[in-house]
Amino acid sequence: MKVEDTLLETGLSPIMRPGAEEQIVESWLIAVRAAESKKATGLVILDLSGVTSFTDHFIICTGANPRQIQAIADEVHLRLKEAGLLPLSVEGYDQAEWVLADYGDFVLHVFSEKARSFYDLERLWRNARQVALPAA
Repeated sequence: MKVEDTLLETGLSPIMRPGAEEQIVESWLIAVRAAESKKATGLVILDLSGVTSFTDHFIICTGANPRQIQAIADEVHLRLKEAGLLPLSVEGYDQAEWVLADYGDFVLHVFSEKARSFYDLERLWRNARQVALPAA
């Protein structure tokens, strides 16, 4: 029997493991640090746990150009893969205007400046609590 089968039998998703609350925090923090390492700007973390049921956090940031947007998404993917987490889905990578990577417990949004101001997720999800960025 595979680990995933055992987890599904217990009602846990493959990302949620016993004692995973600490890992969830570490996971989104790993993503934030990876984005910072690639000079992402405008980093915002929204706590959606009381607002919606499909995810707990949004990590929103901006890249200056398509190459930087892809580099941010790549670095987050690499660091989370090293921690044993893979995204459930990734959208928009080739166009690099808005890369969305769904990690289940959090969703990473890497925008171009134009796309970020157009979609304005912070306004759309204004009922979500903004999480202070932890000191590095």
